[in-house]
Order: sequence, then structure tokens, then C-alpha cells
Amino acid sequence: MKLLKNSADNEEFHDFTKLMAKKLVTQVKLQIQGGAATPAPPVGPALGQHGLPIGEFVKQFNDATQDRRGEVVPVIISVYDDRSFTFITKIAPASELIKKAAGIKSGSGKALTEKVATITKAQLREIAQKKLPDLNTTDVEQGMKIIAGTCRQMGVEVK
Repeated sequence: MKLLKNSADNEEFHDFTKLMAKKLVTQVKLQIQGGAATPAPPVGPALGQHGLPIGEFVKQFNDATQDRRGEVVPVIISVYDDRSFTFITKIAPASELIKKAAGIKSGSGKALTEKVATITKAQLREIAQKKLPDLNTTDVEQGMKIIAGTCRQMGVEVK
């Protein structure tokens, strides 16, 4: 990280201070199909109530997630007092990654008694490695345990 000095000709410093001067009003969390956001619900109403430019968000989001088309993309939108916004995209939910790996449409309604699919330890490790930045651990082995717990709740066995 480079140190920003306070000088009149340092444009980065002024951009940084402008960003820091904005007051965060709220954060909106949504799950949207990658590259396919529209102003229709849930995006329109969620952003409209905060007075954000919905079309601008939809365009920026679709451009940022073009490579993740068809995948559910969680997004955290930070809304500032001047009606501007920034957003951060996350990795797809673990349940979506598990369903994709197992080749199923949904988990079991009775997870403890009805098993709907099986995934291998290698698939479990791959999902944990992909999801690791969003998990509350930095260890892949612990991440595998977290994802295995999600598998159990979905009725998916790990072999």
C-alpha cells in the first residue's frame, strides 16, 4: 500500500478524501444472476427506495459479471448520502456450488433421512477453495468442513 501525501497536485489523495468524506447511508445485499440484472424486482425496488440510479447499477453490474453468466452472484451495494453507490460481488452461495457439482436442481426436503446426491472429497475441496475468500477461515481443511455441513443440510453425501 502506498502512502498518499497531502499535496495540491496529488489527484489520488483528493479522490481518496472525497470517498472518505461520503457518508455511508446503508448497505443493500442482493443475489442476482450474473450478467443478467434487470431493473425489475428484486433490483429495482431495493435500489429505488434509496434513490439510486437503477439503470446505471444494472449496466455496471452486468459488465462486471459478464463472465459469471448463469451463476447466482451475491452483491453488497453501499449507498452513500449523495445517492452514489459502490458494490462488491461475492462468490456464488455454497449451496449453488454444491448443486452444480452434484448435478441436482435442489436439495432434499428431508436432509437427514433422504439423500439426493453424492459428491467426492475432491469436489468438496474444489468448492471450499473457490469459496474460501468468503468463508470465515483461511484454512482449506476448515473450509471443507464448513461446506460439508452445508452438504449435510441439503441431503448431499460426501464420499
